[in-house]
Amino acid sequence: MQSLPDFRAARLAALTAEDGWLNLTDRIDLAPGTYQVGAAQEVRLSSGPDLLGTLTIAPDLSATFTLPDGRPQPFTPIPDVFPQLRADPFLLDLHTVDGIPALRVRDLRLPRQITLSHFPDSPDWVIRATWETLAPQAAQVPMVDGSFAPVTLTHRARFSHAGREITLTPTHWKSGKPMFVFRDATAGETYPACRFLVAEDITDTAITLDFNRAISPPCAFTDLAVCPLPPPGNILPFRIEAGEKAPPRGP
Repeated sequence: MQSLPDFRAARLAALTAEDGWLNLTDRIDLAPGTYQVGAAQEVRLSSGPDLLGTLTIAPDLSATFTLPDGRPQPFTPIPDVFPQLRADPFLLDLHTVDGIPALRVRDLRLPRQITLSHFPDSPDWVIRATWETLAPQAAQVPMVDGSFAPVTLTHRARFSHAGREITLTPTHWKSGKPMFVFRDATAGETYPACRFLVAEDITDTAITLDFNRAISPPCAFTDLAVCPLPPPGNILPFRIEAGEKAPPRGP
């Protein structure tokens, strides 16, 4: 497992990268078809040239982007993220959720700096929990935009806090590790909707929940992100004073 300083350095590097969350300028839902894309086209971007290029989305949701000079540019698959391509001055990706594609645009000219703040590191919030396997069950997870996303629940973590038994259910997986979407009584100091925690050190029967590694979701940094909300059992009535606090937002 990465040390906590290395984890936070990697977190900041990912957040401020070209494909991070600080330079997202547009998110446009689309159906399969062919579209002219640019500041003066049917798929209207908030900045950039009048015509950036032509986007074609096939019925199987594969896509190509053709530059004004006629050169086709395929969207390149990237592990753990959505297919993307560079069309200066933008980085484009095709973000598909529940079978609905959206074109997301990141402006590479924008500054990508941010300062994150954290609660003091606390070994008390590094919890070795029981890891229980469930019979797979379909569920609907609420999203911050009011929609719902289908997930399959397969596990839960169980631990004790202040004399009560707590269960947390991961609704998503990231790089093969379970991700918990949770909210606790620090909401407001932390991002009000939720925080994310990717667990580590997993065996068949045990899992480590290091809440010092809890992070704000993408929707804490941009209104153009669509994030999951916690399922009811992941809303905790006590304070978890560990991990990231709410990030600053621009005017």
